[in-house]
Amino acid sequence: MMRQYELVERVRRYNPDTNEDLLNRAYVFAMKAHGAQKRASGDPFFSHPLEVAAILTDLKLDDATIVSAVLHDTIEDTPTTRDQIDSMFGVEIGGLVDGLTKLNKLDFASKHAQQAENFRKLLLAIADDARVLLIKLADRLHNMRTLHYVPEAKRARIAQDTLDIYAPLAGRMGMQGMRGELEDLAFRYLMPDAYKLIMARLDELKAKNGALIARIAAELTDQFVRRGISVEVKGRQKQPYSIWRKMERNSIAFEQLSDIYGFRILVDTVADCYAAVGVAHTTWPSVPGRFKDYISTPKQNDYRSIHTTVIGPGSQRVELQIRTHDMHEIAEYGIAAHALYKDRRGRSDPIDAGESRAYRGLRQTIEALATDDSEKFLEHTKLELFQDQVFCFTPKGRLIALPRGATAIDFAYAVHTDVGNSAVGAKINGRIAPLISTLRNGDEVLIMRSERRTPPAAWESIVVTGRARAAIRRATREAAKAQYGGLGRQIVERA
Repeated sequence: MMRQYELVERVRRYNPDTNEDLLNRAYVFAMKAHGAQKRASGDPFFSHPLEVAAILTDLKLDDATIVSAVLHDTIEDTPTTRDQIDSMFGVEIGGLVDGLTKLNKLDFASKHAQQAENFRKLLLAIADDARVLLIKLADRLHNMRTLHYVPEAKRARIAQDTLDIYAPLAGRMGMQGMRGELEDLAFRYLMPDAYKLIMARLDELKAKNGALIARIAAELTDQFVRRGISVEVKGRQKQPYSIWRKMERNSIAFEQLSDIYGFRILVDTVADCYAAVGVAHTTWPSVPGRFKDYISTPKQNDYRSIHTTVIGPGSQRVELQIRTHDMHEIAEYGIAAHALYKDRRGRSDPIDAGESRAYRGLRQTIEALATDDSEKFLEHTKLELFQDQVFCFTPKGRLIALPRGATAIDFAYAVHTDVGNSAVGAKINGRIAPLISTLRNGDEVLIMRSERRTPPAAWESIVVTGRARAAIRRATREAAKAQYGGLGRQIVERA
């Protein structure tokens, strides 16, 4: 278990001006509050919030986030009150801890209703402060790392929640490293046979191709350095869950996968990224249809990189991800990278998370769905946030990310609620198409509108995004009220 001085030292490494007194007081308070409580493993319960704090120090987060992680279970699992936290540590930390605290079981008629309302409370707290999400993801990550201690009956439910909610949330926020670990841990418990099989095949592949991978990395480095590009080449192996999902989606065997290994090319500047593409394509044949430029058009989660595939040494297909070091930091840590200190000595507050487009999009989605009751909120948020995505464009080039299977109606509501409510038709890639048309990656969509339009109630069963469903339901409800109100006035006037 991490000692008091070790916690302070971990923070001091990236923030020499950390508030040591605040960290020490939080450590002692939480240790006393949890007392003799134990985890399923038999370890002191207090070891869990310390591990959560340790994960967050690896992300170099601010003092308030680290202290809130240490305290995050005190209100829920001990007699500690919100007022006590506010009084001793301030309302900022009190708000973060409260946002992570589940509601009282006695207030709900069913387990499902309780889970739905807890999820609603958590997401509303996340919409208010992104640090709630960072602490919750770290909390879930440590719980998944120790899931083998939990009774078997509970493991599948926890793993499924992780795969359905927390891993996609991490991905939506651009935290690919955390998303990958959460997915693989959940995969291990939900499909143990498939997990073991893929791990065994990966081990065989590594033993067989280790020398070839080293040769490719060396040749890549040599070619870039010879052209005057300062470069760091990192080998990358696809993760087990990602491999399994691709096999399932495409109905292919492990042997048919051509991109299990790839390489990240880290350079200093954006200009170097494009120069590196030129080097790669003039040195090795490129594979048609495998070039994607996420630097000029970043993903919704702020991910920026150039992807290309070439036929490299040994006639092997080699997938390259070319990015700057800063882009790599964003790709790995996502929204957390917006709170890094970046050597800002003397600064103790995090960089505004509003800088992140990913967080801004999440907050807007949560706010759009917040009028639903808790169980619909849970259903619609899963639909909105946690599906594979397609990327489409407005005629002005604005990127709109939607769940796979989304229609032009979903697109209209993603642009703006008023656009969705007034939509009467669509042009997809310049051709007139029905609003119910399913969209594909890269589609350019123009929505045709009429201000006198009210969305048909039937649309609610056609759309796939929670935002669109909530907006359609609101609009049809308001239209019905207006209709009945007008009818009532006519009756009164005729009487």
